[in-house]
Amino acid sequence: MAHFAQLDDNNVVVQVIVINNEDTMNADGVESEDIGVAYCQSLFGGNWKQTSYNGNMRMNYAGIGYTYNVDIDAFVPPQPFPSWFLNTETALWEPPISHPNDGKIYMWDEESKSWVGRE
Repeated sequence: MAHFAQLDDNNVVVQVIVINNEDTMNADGVESEDIGVAYCQSLFGGNWKQTSYNGNMRMNYAGIGYTYNVDIDAFVPPQPFPSWFLNTETALWEPPISHPNDGKIYMWDEESKSWVGRE
């Protein structure tokens, strides 16, 4: 099965569908994203990109609300807090301060831009 994400005009994922591998193959049985995209467009129109569960393609599996980042060819989840920055190696958001590694439970506090312990 092949997975494809439909993008809006701002490259935000609006739906993810699954199609048969055969719908991505040329006459010689070779899979091609372009063929899969054309198939999705024939069904729904719009702009499509292939995605994969295992991260072999575009770093992260696309989810509704994710953004396709053209510069790094990756699906990026929504930014959890304004102060967090995008790691372009993983296409994931990271806090400006590392999470404490002391076994305690913490939550991010955007106002203080720090990790706050929970009781």
